[in-house]
Amino acid sequence: MTEACDRRPVLIDGRRVAEELCEEVGREVDRMWERMGIAPGLAVVLVGDDPASAAYVRMKGCDCAKAGIVTFDHHLPATTTQEEVMALIDELNVDERVHGILVQLPLPAALDETAIIERIAPEKDVDGFTPVDAGRLLRGEPGLRACTPAGIMCLLDYYDVELEGSHAVVVGRSTIVGKPMALMLLERNATVTVCHSRTRDLVGICRGADVLVAAVGRAGMIDAAFVKPGAVVIDVGINRGADGSLTGDVDFEAVAPIAGAITPVPGGVGPMTRAILVENTLKAAIAQSDA
Repeated sequence: MTEACDRRPVLIDGRRVAEELCEEVGREVDRMWERMGIAPGLAVVLVGDDPASAAYVRMKGCDCAKAGIVTFDHHLPATTTQEEVMALIDELNVDERVHGILVQLPLPAALDETAIIERIAPEKDVDGFTPVDAGRLLRGEPGLRACTPAGIMCLLDYYDVELEGSHAVVVGRSTIVGKPMALMLLERNATVTVCHSRTRDLVGICRGADVLVAAVGRAGMIDAAFVKPGAVVIDVGINRGADGSLTGDVDFEAVAPIAGAITPVPGGVGPMTRAILVENTLKAAIAQSDA
């Protein structure tokens, strides 16, 4: 996929792949119920009334329902204290009906996001954000993986993107996407470069990538100058315009004619993030049931 060609680029369809993955999870959930009488349960904690977060929680709930996963919704007011959120997490950690805990981010500014995430029991950390699960990824040990980079790996596999020996460039170094993305690519024997706001010759480095992952949160930052002909371009960005429209970190119209394969926004990485959350909930339920 990294060689230049005259045909149109492959449009990486995250919606289709996510739908297939959720259907597969649904079949496994049915088998789990038949064998053990256990339905995987996901607790969702939403603090405040951010419209984007509320909408995302609703979509996650729909995905879970389609796969047969039971959800326990906890919508707390923005005035909720740190102690109250921590107490709720403690309750969910010991609730045997709950196999996964999702705290929707961002949290109100008055709350300590890091402390709240670290309070989640690692075996129920379906977002893959706790130090334990992040450390397992670093060490190459089994564990629950961060949903967005895990979803990207699923897309790359689905579209038969060759990673071994390839040069992968990740633009962005967040603990949610950039850093775990780099580690997952390293696990697959790619040579990985992580770029950030202080990277020198960012354009030149990106232009050498066989696989380019853009996760910077700046609408349209990655234009044609950043992309090698035939490269696989993964756009993680979700930027909302004044009119409510969604755009990615990649200038799709400029880059698509150059890329060998590219994800759209919306319809690319976003659906996969939610699908991996569903899959992680099933994995967590299986692990806890086995234990």
